[in-house]
Amino acid sequence: MSDTQKRHRAVRNALKRMYPGDPKGNLARHLNTLASMIGGIVGSQSTNLPDVARKATVEPYANKKRANRESRVKRFSRWIDNERISQEIYFMPFAQILIAALASMSLVLAIDGSAVGMGCTALVIGIVYKKRLFPLAWIVREGKKGHFPEEIHLELLDRVHSLLPAEAQIILVGDGEFDGVDYQKTVNQWGWQYVSRTASTIMLSTEDHEFSFEDMACNLQAGETLVAPQVSFSREEYGPVTAIAWWGNGYKEPIFLVTNMESVEDACSVYKKRFKIETFFSDQKSRGFYLHKSHLSDPARLGRLMIAACLAYYWIICLGVEAVRQGWHTIFHRKHRCDLSLFQIGLNALEYLIEKGRAIPVAFNLG
Repeated sequence: MSDTQKRHRAVRNALKRMYPGDPKGNLARHLNTLASMIGGIVGSQSTNLPDVARKATVEPYANKKRANRESRVKRFSRWIDNERISQEIYFMPFAQILIAALASMSLVLAIDGSAVGMGCTALVIGIVYKKRLFPLAWIVREGKKGHFPEEIHLELLDRVHSLLPAEAQIILVGDGEFDGVDYQKTVNQWGWQYVSRTASTIMLSTEDHEFSFEDMACNLQAGETLVAPQVSFSREEYGPVTAIAWWGNGYKEPIFLVTNMESVEDACSVYKKRFKIETFFSDQKSRGFYLHKSHLSDPARLGRLMIAACLAYYWIICLGVEAVRQGWHTIFHRKHRCDLSLFQIGLNALEYLIEKGRAIPVAFNLG
């Protein structure tokens, strides 16, 4: 059996085993194609369909021969063209498995956008875990990287809110794009905590005083933090919130945060985890699957391609975690020092297991 077939069968069997119920008919066929795309993305470390097809195999339909490379490209293209393929059906059941494995701890979510494909941007939200981010949902639209309208922020938050257990403790972090008043209101009403970066020009107010973040920081020195608790935020006077001017060690200048967290120290500490979503984008792009080099330019098609790319990412990160647990990672890095990320460890572990003819574990959770 070829390496490509080994990857495909391992992924196909895992999708079938972990999907709720007993997939049949079109659902089973679409999951089979999804398994082929996941295996091909990992094998080729690309999201261009011809590259994916080169490192993929597809189980033939009844009474049909195994598809050649050109046929695989066409099948993948039909899959991402299909309006019935949705995150809700083909991604979220696996995301819920991950959420269930992590729900006993406080969940830190990060949200941000990045360029994907040709002329499109994806807004992504996910769970931060061990210096990596597991995506939970995304929205793709046309346009170079820039701010999404607040209504799209809220649409994405609503998708994720329906996935998370009501009793889960959630902290949401975001950069300066995610400081809208409706955004803050919604998150607060759900009982979530949040920390968002904001602009120095934003106005704050108390009963008898109005000032900006910039005013707060006029005499701030490196290593210092200033706090304005129980203030109203922006000209819309939303609040009360806590405003923070924080010049952390290693920063060239102060940053400004708005939060509903009681502990300023915790707010600053958790905000640092926002940068893990940038690591996710790097893994999906130049360090991994080159999603930004996909030739697709239609947002809906890119959104469906990301189902396969994000499940491929789940698999490789979970494989990296398992490699560390089992000690395999010591085979491909120095004994007393590891400079490899979980993503790199996962890719190396897969190559090692295939070379040794060992079973390939495929999981989308951390249990």
